[in-house]
Amino acid sequence: MIRVALCDDHDLVRRGLALLLGQAEDIEVVVDARNHGSLRQQLQARPCDVLLIDIEMPGRDGIESIALLRREMPHMAALVLSSHPESLYAVRALRAGASGYLNKAAAPEQLVEAVRRVASGRRFISAEVSEALAAAVSGETAEQPHEKLTAREFQVFRMIAAGMRLSAIAESMALSPKTVSVYRSRVLGKMGLANNVEIARYAMQQGLSGDSTSDPKPKDLP
Repeated sequence: MIRVALCDDHDLVRRGLALLLGQAEDIEVVVDARNHGSLRQQLQARPCDVLLIDIEMPGRDGIESIALLRREMPHMAALVLSSHPESLYAVRALRAGASGYLNKAAAPEQLVEAVRRVASGRRFISAEVSEALAAAVSGETAEQPHEKLTAREFQVFRMIAAGMRLSAIAESMALSPKTVSVYRSRVLGKMGLANNVEIARYAMQQGLSGDSTSDPKPKDLP
């Protein structure tokens, strides 16, 4: 039996995934979490074979969660299920330790296949992900400024681009406002940008704009 952990901050999404995966005789959902803290706590009591996780969540995002959990639980495979295009996040997710990346628009049968594949120790790579990997490895596409960011810096970048106040980002990520300010400074420095307005403009141009949490706050653009 393949033991699966679900992590998504939307209750309806998790319930739908649980119902879908529950129809497979060889898959059992044993962990249901809406954030990294709950996920880690439950996994300590109920180890799983496969982690199915979204990217955007309050606190630590999915990519950072994968990187941390893979160090603690190296035998657990991670599969990212996201609404974002593969070209934007797949390579970053695989570098963090994910075994596969699947768009939420995929057919239900493809999700079940992906879970079984990564549970067997293989990778699940769609045609879109293969193209993104090939481009990254071959150097066909120049490294974009946002690709220089660490997982946590990228998360702060996304939240700023979504118009969240630094205080709201700090609360969402369980960090101090001072720490978030440090991350913001690193983002600006690495990307060669001057302020939040330029971050938002860059994100829009690159197709990276959009809410980074389920509870966006008013804009704070100096």
